[in-house]
Amino acid sequence: MVDILDIGKRLKEERERLGFNQSDFGALASIGRKSQFSYETGASMPDASYLAAIDMAAADIRYIVTGERDGPPPLKPDEQALLDGYRTLNTTTKRRILAFMRP
Repeated sequence: MVDILDIGKRLKEERERLGFNQSDFGALASIGRKSQFSYETGASMPDASYLAAIDMAAADIRYIVTGERDGPPPLKPDEQALLDGYRTLNTTTKRRILAFMRP
């Protein structure tokens, strides 16, 4: 059986991982801060349309609902932007960046 309190806890964890406050995260799914708080505290359960909306912001829906991840956590938007930019670089620039990052 799914524990609504666990879902709320994981939902809050994902929101914080992505760098959102409750108001801004709720706005992704067209809900207010009070509804977001209600989901995170287990007072109510998010519906499928809410989950679909936060999925668009890279929330790990499987983790929120089941507590299980398939692999590493999804990248935050800024991390994804860095990776996308890196992939467009030429080999020489990639080597320079990697050399800079290594201790």
